[in-house]
Amino acid sequence: MKKAVILMSGGLDSVAAAGFLQKEYNISLALTFDYGQKAAAKELKAASDICSYYNIEHKIIKLDWLKEITKTSLVADEEIPVSNLGTKDSAKAVWIPNRNGLFLNIAAAFADSFEYDYIIFGANKDEGNTFPDNTEEFRAEITKAFEFSTLKKPKVTAPLINYTKNDIVKIAIENNIPLNLIWSCYGSGKYHCGECESCRHLKKALIANHIEDYIIFNK
Repeated sequence: MKKAVILMSGGLDSVAAAGFLQKEYNISLALTFDYGQKAAAKELKAASDICSYYNIEHKIIKLDWLKEITKTSLVADEEIPVSNLGTKDSAKAVWIPNRNGLFLNIAAAFADSFEYDYIIFGANKDEGNTFPDNTEEFRAEITKAFEFSTLKKPKVTAPLINYTKNDIVKIAIENNIPLNLIWSCYGSGKYHCGECESCRHLKKALIANHIEDYIIFNK
């Protein structure tokens, strides 16, 4: 089997990617990043639970300095109001500088040191429409970069890159992926807030698949 390291946020896309590839890849290590995001505690708990479910070694990497250069809703005390889901304005409101590029480069260092052939991350079609680091072009180009920056030359794979959130929830249901373990909200409340960019995508996908009560959202 293909030996892989996965970026594990604890959200819908990363758990679906892990579950979707279980039969094809030996996912030996999951990396979760704590960069001072408001949802850090919830994300780390979800990621840990998911890794336990799939028996994947879990490592948390702290990047405290990233919060210092980030001014968006994911780390700010106040929410930046955005009404238009999936637009450039909504993407800018939750943008973390070079996040996927940074995370994948760290994963590439692990791949180089521990002989991982692949790096998995949960890019998807919906977010690829607004986030440049969720596109096939980005995946292909960063894979090329690792041919020069590493000796192992790991390939970056994004199994959900051509799927919408609706598709991903459908895949999760069909593959018995534990959606009950995820945390996809940008906040840190008892339940998903239902209002942030991520929650709105998730809620829409759950409704489309007729399982809107599967995740509890604040009323």
